Amino acid sequence: MKIDLTDTTASKINKALVQGRRAIGTPAVGMVLTLVIVTDEENAYDALKAANEASREHPSRTLVVIKRISRSPRDRAKARLDAEVRVGADAGTGETVVLRLYGEVIDHAQSVVLPLLLPDAPVVVWWPVNGPTDPASDPLGVLAQRRVTDSYASEQPVRDLMARAEAYTPGDTDLAWTRITPWRSMLAAALDQVMCEVTSVEVEGEEFNPSCELLGMWLADRLKVPVTRSASSGPGLTAVRMETNCGPIVLDRADGSLATLSIQGQPDRAVALKRRDTAELMAEELRRLDPDDTYASALRLGVERLSYGDEASGAGASASQATSGGKSETKSEAKSAPAKKAAPAKKAAPAKKAAAK
Repeated sequence: MKIDLTDTTASKINKALVQGRRAIGTPAVGMVLTLVIVTDEENAYDALKAANEASREHPSRTLVVIKRISRSPRDRAKARLDAEVRVGADAGTGETVVLRLYGEVIDHAQSVVLPLLLPDAPVVVWWPVNGPTDPASDPLGVLAQRRVTDSYASEQPVRDLMARAEAYTPGDTDLAWTRITPWRSMLAAALDQVMCEVTSVEVEGEEFNPSCELLGMWLADRLKVPVTRSASSGPGLTAVRMETNCGPIVLDRADGSLATLSIQGQPDRAVALKRRDTAELMAEELRRLDPDDTYASALRLGVERLSYGDEASGAGASASQATSGGKSETKSEAKSAPAKKAAPAKKAAPAKKAAAK
């Protein structure tokens, strides 16, 4: 069921939600959180589709905030709020309100959203694109316990990741981090099978891919060894190679779906490691509403070791550099020569087992 409201108010929207629930015969509210999606008109459909699929696991009230900036000075001066209320089959397993803000209302989105939040329920704010550098100080981010951005959707992913690391506040997270959860679990399981000391690691993946950088930072944080980034044609992460005193451990995924795990002295194994869609990533993020200490630890230790080239023009050094401060390599060098291991400043400490998220 859909109810369209033009030039409306938050009070009228709440009344429409009650009316819609009564019309479909479900007056009880069984939602567990409020998900606020801040996006533009172009990306609203895909974001809402992902949220509806994630609501099967996490029934929620979804508020989509679309800021409509008009080119006409006359239209910009006129404040208006339009809303589309969806309940029942049109809203997944929860409720959906699409809010379109015009004029001066754009600068006061938090005042529109606040009366529509579920009482005594957690709030999650998600920016599918164009997320703020400091989500915690954004007017809508202030309302939330969890703030989700996606560095991969920005024009300069690595720079955005570095900026958000500097402004990190407990409760912040990024879908670039969520994408590497299966990789972290698989690598931790591989290390549990051997009693070896890891001496160095190489992470291979697309240039300027924030997930590759985060995986390298996590490994450097957990294993306390040099981690080198090398470039590949993708898709996404393609391989992780860990050198140990018992032989190499390699997790190689060339096609984006099936990976091969190779451990010295054991037969190679095929493991499922497919690239997940946005709905799966959001469903994972909504499972926990407390701060992600592992993500914070990886950012604190590794982000200052990132080095990158001119992303806008593609000139300069590539993103395939050592997170431990080693020399950068170009993409062609990474393909033609073995990856160089960054020399540790001091004798490496005994490797620790990597803990999965």
